[in-house]
Order: sequence, then C-alpha cells, then structure tokens
Amino acid sequence: MIIKTLALTKIFRVGPKEIRAVDNVSLDVEAGTFTAIVGPSGSGKTTLLNMIGLNDYPTSGKVLLDNENVSVLSGRERRRIRLLRIGFVFQTFNLLPTLSALENVELPMALARKPPHEQKERARKLLGDVGLTHRLNHRPKELSVGEMQRVAIARALANDPELIVGDEPTGELDSKQGKETIDLLRRIGQAHGKTVILATHDTKAVEAADKIYEIQDGKIGLH
Repeated sequence: MIIKTLALTKIFRVGPKEIRAVDNVSLDVEAGTFTAIVGPSGSGKTTLLNMIGLNDYPTSGKVLLDNENVSVLSGRERRRIRLLRIGFVFQTFNLLPTLSALENVELPMALARKPPHEQKERARKLLGDVGLTHRLNHRPKELSVGEMQRVAIARALANDPELIVGDEPTGELDSKQGKETIDLLRRIGQAHGKTVILATHDTKAVEAADKIYEIQDGKIGLH
C-alpha cells in the first residue's frame, strides 16, 4: 500500500456546532492504481483529500505514506513531501497567469532547486506527453480550459512524485474535455508508474478506476 488511512477523522467547529466532515475513515490505496472517491457535494471528499495530500491535519487518526505516519510530521517536512512526492491537480487549475505553460511546469522543479537546463528539458517532455508541444510559450489566458488542465497535469508530474492527487479535476470541463482528462490521467499514471487518487462525481472517472470508495456524510465504504 502506498497510502493507508486509519480511523481518520476531521472535526470542524462552527460556534457550538460540531461538524464531522470526515468520520473514522480507513482506506487502502495500492501503488500504481487509479482510485476514485465519489460522493455528493459536502460529503467530505475534499477534506479527505486534503489530509491524504498533507494540506491539512486530521483531528484524529493517521495517514500512512509507504508505512510512515506522515500526519504527525512538522509543517516543513510536510511541505517537502508535497513538493517531491505528491503531485496535485485541482478543479480550478491553479496556474500562475503571468507564466507560460513551460514556466508553470518548471516552477515545482525550481522550488526543488533542480538545475535550470534540467527543468526546461523535463518541462518540454512532460508538455509533449500531454499533447501541448505547440503551446509551450502560451500563458493560461491563451489556452482552452482543457489545455489548462493538461498543463496542470504536466506540472503535477514535474518532480516525478509517486502519488497524484486530483480534487474534481474535471469540474470545470465539458463532458468531452472531462473524458479526455480522465483518459490522460489514466494513461499518464500507467506510463509513469504513478498512483492516482481522485475525488470526483464524474462517471467517466468512476468507469476508469481500479477501486471506488463512496463517501457520504464523512463516512466511507467500497462502492
């Protein structure tokens, strides 16, 4: 297992009210697989992914990455894992508007202090892998939404992470672009030996998944 959660719980307090956004969730994700976490809006999908991706701390329980309890690490250690071992694909792309597609993909490598020539060479290759060789120097506003998501996928692969985490990556796309994005994530994951975890309500993602978890009111089960 690359990812394992044990009794993972996240509680938010709004005034006197306690909201159990994720409630005692235990799941396993095997290396090299494509896992979908499905559920309606507000079910806890994003909160769960934020803890798996080390963007948030659990109230209780554990997140294990390669059998290491990463949920208790310091902020600095978590940032390093996020930079080097986890790639993120978001619904809203999160590309920097002033940078070209090439520069957006180079950025994680620059943060990891990779040599500039290595950054450029790998960014060109990754953008080629997602079919954007002809868009290297275009800024996000000059790209279609589907192309922006492909840049985001290339960026997620920049530092060769073992895990790709996607939060509703097709949420801003039409059905054709959504299917292309899911097919691309599946193909890229297999070609690069990555483990992919998506939170989604997209039926195409569910059809592509090796394993499906369904979450409702913070509680999870196999679909």
